[in-house]
Amino acid sequence: KNNNNAVVVIVVKATDGGDLDTAIAQKEKPPLFPPRFQVLRGSPTPFGATLHDDGVNFAIYSLLQKRITEEIHLDQLTNKTGDVWHVYLKGDFSDMLYGYKFDGEFCPEEGHYYDSSQILLDPYAKAVVSRGEFGVLGPDDDCWSQMAGRIPSVDEFDWEGDLPLAFAQRDLVIYEMHVRGFTRHDSSNTESRGTYLGVVDKLDHLKELGVNCIELMPCHEFNELEYFSYNPVLGDYRLNYWGYSTVNYFSPMSRYASASAHNCGFNAINEFKQLVKEAHKRGIEVLMDVVFNHTAEGNENGPILSFRGVDNSVFYMLAPKGEFYNYSGCGNTFNCNHPVVRRFIVDTLRYWVTEMHVDGFRFDLASILTRGSSLWDSVNVYGNQLEDDVMTTGSPLSSPPLIDMISNDPILRGVKLIAEAWDCGGLYQVGMFPHWGVWSEWNGKYRDTVRQFIKGTDGFSGAFAECLCGSPNLYQEGGRKPWNSINFICAHDGFTLADLVTYNDKHNLANGEDNKDGDSHNNSWNCGQEGEFVSISVKRLRKRQMRNFFLCLMVSQGVPMIHMGDEYGHTKGGNNNTYCHDNHMNYFQWDKKEESSSDFFRFTRLITNFRHECESLGLNDFPTAERLQWHGHVPETPDWSETSRFVAFTMKDSVKGELYIAFNTSHLPVTIMLPERPGYRWDPLVDTSKPAPFDFLSHDVPERELAIKQYAHFLDANLYPMLSYSSIILLLTPDISA
Repeated sequence: KNNNNAVVVIVVKATDGGDLDTAIAQKEKPPLFPPRFQVLRGSPTPFGATLHDDGVNFAIYSLLQKRITEEIHLDQLTNKTGDVWHVYLKGDFSDMLYGYKFDGEFCPEEGHYYDSSQILLDPYAKAVVSRGEFGVLGPDDDCWSQMAGRIPSVDEFDWEGDLPLAFAQRDLVIYEMHVRGFTRHDSSNTESRGTYLGVVDKLDHLKELGVNCIELMPCHEFNELEYFSYNPVLGDYRLNYWGYSTVNYFSPMSRYASASAHNCGFNAINEFKQLVKEAHKRGIEVLMDVVFNHTAEGNENGPILSFRGVDNSVFYMLAPKGEFYNYSGCGNTFNCNHPVVRRFIVDTLRYWVTEMHVDGFRFDLASILTRGSSLWDSVNVYGNQLEDDVMTTGSPLSSPPLIDMISNDPILRGVKLIAEAWDCGGLYQVGMFPHWGVWSEWNGKYRDTVRQFIKGTDGFSGAFAECLCGSPNLYQEGGRKPWNSINFICAHDGFTLADLVTYNDKHNLANGEDNKDGDSHNNSWNCGQEGEFVSISVKRLRKRQMRNFFLCLMVSQGVPMIHMGDEYGHTKGGNNNTYCHDNHMNYFQWDKKEESSSDFFRFTRLITNFRHECESLGLNDFPTAERLQWHGHVPETPDWSETSRFVAFTMKDSVKGELYIAFNTSHLPVTIMLPERPGYRWDPLVDTSKPAPFDFLSHDVPERELAIKQYAHFLDANLYPMLSYSSIILLLTPDISA
């Protein structure tokens, strides 16, 4: 029994090498329990538990040989096709869970972890049931409570005609968010804090911000107690809060549901679907952050939960003596380009698109998906022997079979596919990820370059200009477009935007690792003083820098990505690696967003929606000289020297007419000369050096006309004064006085 549910265990058992008589004799033994099911041969496809009108088909891949039994022993000849074990059961499946046992050789040095004492989770299980409440230990204070899969039932969810939004990627504004963290804080005032339904309650905030695509941090089933240990610094316990350690890829995280694991996990499926449906109603696409680079089973000291006990040598990259390759930095590496594993991954992605209606995926440490599998065999992979086919495990492949399959799949090639194009083994592929014309990348080079230029580092003006154009230096030669670059300043791992301008150094003592974890190279600048308790002048400069960063993100070609909380200036106190904290550090603080002092939210909202209004800020191709002109302190004389800290350009726009955008990241102010446009004049719209609400002169700003008149004597002379560390947007309008 598990949570008052019956559990059917299907046992795959090895024999000593072909003793069919023994297998038949065992079949004739009486059942261990009164028969609840009629047992039939079943089908080897599809994998997993599949509901039919009169029963359920079970199928699972494993190289383990000989026979499969449940309470009633089965014939190996009728229940095994190739390397797939299968059985069809008829009977009463109400409140029924299931799992597998594999009775084979336990020999880690040969890559085998078969252990008949373990009840294993089906890799294809559509819902997982274990503990009920997030962060709460199981019976006997167990961190790894027994897990079981849910027997499928009839899907009665009403999608109300939901269809893919299919936005052009160039039009997206992505919002990276954590389901639990978004509404867990008391100030969210939602009925179901920290859940899928909690996100639904706050979708209108994202709509107001101008977001039309959310990227959910891992929502596959994971065990948040994986890192459970006492943290003497805070006096609480470390958790796997972020979720980058998957237990099951088909199941939504059950403890993100308001009903948790009740109803055998079925409620979690429905609540996730509700989130997707309601997001689509508001014109917001849903992407999932997926972690196929490793699993929660860790290295040889990790638990046997699913993949390891089913077939360790197939699902993981192994060295000749059974050691685990660790390109993920998390103990194991998923064997992504093995034929069975890559089919599994494609099946998973298809399920989330067809059954759960998600619009695409961001692949964590995606470079691992391009590495050669264990026991590489070109005949097995490509169908023929390749010349000079000498491939060691983990070698980068120019045409990875998995990426090929996803890119050419009739369902998957039409959704958003985003690669985090690096891994922990040193493979860095930003601008070089195998793409088949459909893959985009988290542009880590954009992040690093923009951080350097905005804080005033010499030598980055030319590289900054490339970033503004969608990084053609990375993507144009390979035939890709600006929207293949996912631009970001901040993400979940690293400083928040507020901390980026507040701290020179990481402050991770709260993690309980003596400040040794997290990246020490953040390209941050505290604006003159470290920490939150500083002078008023430093605080003002920090707000200006935050506006500069956000303005840059929104006027760059490519797809901007905002990290949750940056729109109001969320701080984590300088902690750049908050993976283990289920507390205020990672919670969106709605009271801070609502405070009158949160003038930054007004700015981010207006700038994001301005981007949507402009035709020129989300181009389908890289801008050319017909549309874009570069300028310096005087028109058409850009300064690309090593000491330049000024970049300006004009952009023709079919909606707004023409834009003038400039960045002065010097510590000195400058008066710039504007391009001559006879019969027109330049009017100010954005100046990040001004206090709110004059930083963005929207039409509802009190005394807006007076504020514009204060610039008149400069603009009449075609000039504009820029303070240090500031950026501006001017609009070309007809000169009615001419």
